[in-house]
Amino acid sequence: MRKLQLLISFWLTGVVIATQPAWGNEANRAIRNLNELERPATTVKDWLSQTPTTQSPIIITGVQVKPSQKGIEVILQTNLGDKLLLTNRSAGNSFIADIPNAQLRLASSDSFRQEKPTAGITEVIVTNQDTNTIRVTVTGETGLPQVELFDSNEGLIFSFLSTALSSQQPPQTQPTPSASQPSGEPPEKPSAQGDEPIELVVTGEQDGYNVPNASTATKTDTPLRDIPGSIQVIPRQLLEDRKVTRVIEAADNVPGVQGGAITFGGLPSAGFFIRGFDTFAYRDGFRDYGFQSPINTANIEQIEFLKGPASVLYGQNQPGGIVNIVTKQPLLEPYYSPSFTVGSYDYYNPALDISGPLNAQKTVAYRLNLSYENAGSFRDFVNSETIFVAPTISWQISPKTKIRFNAEYNRYKSIYDYGLPPEPESLQVPISRFIGEPDYGDSKFDSYRVGYLLEHQFNDNWKFRNGFTAIVNDSKSPTIFGFGLNEDRRTIERSTNNRSNFYESYSLQNEIVGKFKTGSVEHQLLLGAEISRDSRSEDYFDNESTIASIDLFNPVYGARPENTGGPIYSRSYVDDALGFYIQDQVTLTNNLKLLLGGRFDLTRQTAQNNDGRDDESTASAFSPRAGIVYQPIEPVSLYFSYATSFVSQLDADFYGNPFYPERGRQFEVGIKADLIPKQLSTTVAAYQIKKQNVLVTDPQHPDFSIQTGEQTSQGIEFDLIGRPLDGLNISVSYAYIDAFVSKDTDPTLVDQGLVGIPKHQFGLWTSYELQRGSLKGLGVGLGLYYTSATEGQLPNTVLQIPSYFRVDASAFYKRDNWKVQLNVKNLTNIDYYKSQGYWIVPQEPLTVLGSISFEF
Repeated sequence: MRKLQLLISFWLTGVVIATQPAWGNEANRAIRNLNELERPATTVKDWLSQTPTTQSPIIITGVQVKPSQKGIEVILQTNLGDKLLLTNRSAGNSFIADIPNAQLRLASSDSFRQEKPTAGITEVIVTNQDTNTIRVTVTGETGLPQVELFDSNEGLIFSFLSTALSSQQPPQTQPTPSASQPSGEPPEKPSAQGDEPIELVVTGEQDGYNVPNASTATKTDTPLRDIPGSIQVIPRQLLEDRKVTRVIEAADNVPGVQGGAITFGGLPSAGFFIRGFDTFAYRDGFRDYGFQSPINTANIEQIEFLKGPASVLYGQNQPGGIVNIVTKQPLLEPYYSPSFTVGSYDYYNPALDISGPLNAQKTVAYRLNLSYENAGSFRDFVNSETIFVAPTISWQISPKTKIRFNAEYNRYKSIYDYGLPPEPESLQVPISRFIGEPDYGDSKFDSYRVGYLLEHQFNDNWKFRNGFTAIVNDSKSPTIFGFGLNEDRRTIERSTNNRSNFYESYSLQNEIVGKFKTGSVEHQLLLGAEISRDSRSEDYFDNESTIASIDLFNPVYGARPENTGGPIYSRSYVDDALGFYIQDQVTLTNNLKLLLGGRFDLTRQTAQNNDGRDDESTASAFSPRAGIVYQPIEPVSLYFSYATSFVSQLDADFYGNPFYPERGRQFEVGIKADLIPKQLSTTVAAYQIKKQNVLVTDPQHPDFSIQTGEQTSQGIEFDLIGRPLDGLNISVSYAYIDAFVSKDTDPTLVDQGLVGIPKHQFGLWTSYELQRGSLKGLGVGLGLYYTSATEGQLPNTVLQIPSYFRVDASAFYKRDNWKVQLNVKNLTNIDYYKSQGYWIVPQEPLTVLGSISFEF
């Protein structure tokens, strides 16, 4: 039964299971009474002067570089070395480690640099990235230096094996023995007395697919385990391993998320459906209108999926959630990576990713992503061409102030391909069947995006952010629509529509983030304001001009429209919005956290038509959110959350009354667990969403609408992602989604599932890379994806889109600074389909992509 009890029972079961290991540990169970809390600060001055003890940066007073038997040791001098946090990655021959809770304070400067400290290592740099982050960069001469980490009474020690030596011996997983030690005896410790090896062995690579932090859910860099909500992050490595060429493919690895249909030459939808509802994509926290032109993957660092209503931080949105695309940022070390991909159906894609400093002080850096794609398609007569340019420049104006400028240009050209009508006969023809006209004309989409982000750190606790983005999309689309079959069940009625669209979007955000304490209770406060304007103009030429029908089973091409003319319909829209929001992340105790927030929005929408009819609608909405996280033991989080959403409505009912905004609300409970710290994590969530004030047909006046409709989505989601073993990466997801029409004036629609949303969805991708031996760097990958049957249209009396089970695979070989890779999508060559609005779209058959890439 569709009852909220599912959520309650799930929550109670989770509490019982997750708390069992904690009963014997009183420290984990203890939650202080109110009378035990410290006296709170009572003035703003007191708040600003406070530094939460768990957030204060650790001061590094000195940096030493010492020779060792096998290379060098880089020592960060502090008596709190065991408290330092560490995230690391590699870029070419450089090992890069960021310490986000430390500050470098040397006697003479705030940076350290030493060139050629030993054979095989060209440079060591230790510098402040900002007031809370230190970056350690060590560059090898011929390859990436191997590194191990130690804690000592002298500080934190990075032990680097010179690349001149590491190229002559296999990699070590334990501290390297000295030359005087017999084989098989315990390895020596670093030179500092009293040093003890830390269990973490740093490899210079990111930890597989596991990403512990994300900013989308809170607009602060918060560990996922501390957020009362479901967030999945798809990192760049997973996108590369799967050779994702369309951003919507990333949805295969996220439970409860479906990507739009890929038409391979028609407009590849950039849209997503989360928990049954369509959603917007965002780019670095700003709304992106990429659904009007494809989103290019060349400059994507990771994709963050926030489940559930997000209006508290992002304003107007459907209640399913949002997708935030995080782009690549400039690096302070030179980086050059050309790549080339070739594949089935005449697919060619050269790309270039370059980055580095622009001045000797490394206060100005750049990154440039270039991509060109020329592709045919398994669809008859369909091909496409894409040009993408994305420059970014960052400037560290002072130790406390930095600014980043970014721009993108994306040009996409293709024949517009809608797919096939939602009829059973469409499943009986070859998936290559095209029902348009081959030479009717190409659709062209030009997208421009510019923006900046300014950050200023007032002190260790408070900072200010100011960001702006502007997007302009210009498109011209000569299209041919194919409607349902005629009575002969063979021929399809068609019409033409030459459409010209022009979109503009401007958004300005201002935010203050601060940390303070009220007694022993810690707060991280976010205050924000956003103003935006979105405008769109549409001109239709030859709207619904007749063109000869076509035989679905035996098409004959060459028809031309029967009449022509100028613009017969035009309309322009303007959507202005002003929002104010507040959020407080409250740490009551180390294992009990609250998330509270709310946003107030004012919107005004206007529409002008060439027939003289104008529409205007104004609305206001308050969107609250609340959540709690309880961690009975350190690696386990239990959470509950409540969140709301709104979307304003333009138009009015029969009596001229304007419509209220659509409102959504969600209840969610879940369990998060780090099965292997920093390597393997899992989330299980149960939710219920109700979307109300949905427009439905007015039964008394069928040409108008009323606001009595309701849609419901509820389900359970599971994901497991990370690196359980060296060389083995895995991403597993499953979702049960019960999304249906719960209220409507048309009784045939009630209880019917929402279009394109499966009841069951399963995804698995895993890869393994050999870590040792002569074949080190050789790896394979396997993907398994299942989607149950979905509704093709509502009311559904004709067609259900069949379920499918797809297999993907890959093989790759990495050596030094180059990599070759072979990906096979749809290995078993099944026929499967997705819904794209009214039409159904066949998806790619067996497809092979081969690529080669280099890093310098």
